[in-house]
Amino acid sequence: MATVRDMVKAIEFMEMLKERGCKFALDAFGVGFTSFVYLRDMHVDFLKIDGSFIRNLTTNTNDQLFVKAISDVAKGMGIKTIAEFVEKEETLQYLKKYDVDYARGYFIGKPSQSLYPACFQAEKRKNKKTSQCKDIDFPL
Repeated sequence: MATVRDMVKAIEFMEMLKERGCKFALDAFGVGFTSFVYLRDMHVDFLKIDGSFIRNLTTNTNDQLFVKAISDVAKGMGIKTIAEFVEKEETLQYLKKYDVDYARGYFIGKPSQSLYPACFQAEKRKNKKTSQCKDIDFPL
């Protein structure tokens, strides 16, 4: 019962922040504790498809089915999708075919000091990310 109560509080908090312009992503979707129930109830803006479904997308038909299904459900709910761990062109083509909105991974670009120099300087000094350190997603 405590978990349900905590989820209700979390959703209320998210809605309050969304009213102020914040956006939310459900990370690592498809593994661990993420589920379609969270997707239904949390009203997130972005859904990150876990890299375990992306790494072998070009050769694993089950991964292809899962990615297409996740993308279709997200589209139906008005949620943008982000594929993690995109490491080759062929994978990117599959993601386009499945109407995934964004991609991230080494094929898109490796972390670089030229993207956020202040971020890397702060990490070097403090060994932690600053507010300038943002993930970069590539639109498909």
